[in-house]
Amino acid sequence: MGREEEMKRVEEEIHKTKYNKATQYHVGQLKCKLSRLKEEIESGSKSGVGGKVFSVKKSGDATVLLVGFPSVGKSTLLNKITSADSKVGDYDFTTIDVVPGVMEYNSAKIQVLDIPGIVTGASAGRGRGKEIFSVVRNADLILVMIESAQQLQVIQRELYEAGFRLNEKPPNVVIKKTDRGGVKVSAGVRLRHVDEKMVRLIMNERGIHNADVIIREDVTLDRLIDATSGNRAYVKVLIVFSKSDLLTDERRKAVPKDYMKISSLKGEGMEEMKKAIWNRLELIRIYLKKIGKPPDMEKPLIMKKGVSVYDAAERIHREFARNLDHARIWGPSARFDGQKVGIKHLLRDGDIVELHMD
Repeated sequence: MGREEEMKRVEEEIHKTKYNKATQYHVGQLKCKLSRLKEEIESGSKSGVGGKVFSVKKSGDATVLLVGFPSVGKSTLLNKITSADSKVGDYDFTTIDVVPGVMEYNSAKIQVLDIPGIVTGASAGRGRGKEIFSVVRNADLILVMIESAQQLQVIQRELYEAGFRLNEKPPNVVIKKTDRGGVKVSAGVRLRHVDEKMVRLIMNERGIHNADVIIREDVTLDRLIDATSGNRAYVKVLIVFSKSDLLTDERRKAVPKDYMKISSLKGEGMEEMKKAIWNRLELIRIYLKKIGKPPDMEKPLIMKKGVSVYDAAERIHREFARNLDHARIWGPSARFDGQKVGIKHLLRDGDIVELHMD
């Protein structure tokens, strides 16, 4: 029996098995086996069995992917917010390859990629799904474009089945393999969804027979399996309701408030969406200042939220970071103008930094 036939058999058995205390370990083992089979099939595709895989070089300060059904308006949006020239048409599969563009916002250069539309069954390879998802893994942010709640459900399901976890953090589970001693489980919280027997069962199904497993969250079975998997991608998502100019007042009110509503054709909601992309990417601007001179307010460093003075110095040059003694700060993270801070001081958007070497 091939992997795909075995995967279908396991899926059918999971579907027909009612989950309860008597079957929980059996279902857990089946789910873990299914996850392993999917990874093995995906690994085979990457090795050339499954055909072409897109390869797109990342550039700029961050990468955003436009994901949605065919003809949802991705190409029109790309042309509106970037310098790309993507072919636009009113028929399915207009985008036959990955089309890149660059969106400039707050001095940042954000790469935006228009990829072929996702269809039902994409996670299993339908509609060039394998090729599409190979690009998605490189994204800092997925911008999901939809025209209905039904489309969103399909896209979320396909992304989940392909190993993507949207707006989630990785499971707080550490697996340290050892030479002997079996699987030892240490939980820092009360576990309500799995027990030690389940943890050992999942580890053994993964071929992990000796390990220290440290769990720091009330992990579910699915997240425990995710923690053992090598193909999970945790990606931020922004949901955009396209063609909002065609909505009736009643349908417009029904759109959730946390969704962006845009009309690429009429240019509605573009600035609001750009701001939302910036916020979801958590980018910040750091302005540099030479000693005794005014700061350069034209070309800031674009960095991720949570960076330190040391990180900023290292971005300029490793020698700067190696010889860095302290910095003086003006801006949101300073208690007062020109505050002297250490190299571990965390920077905020709009800070002006003057680096001082040994």
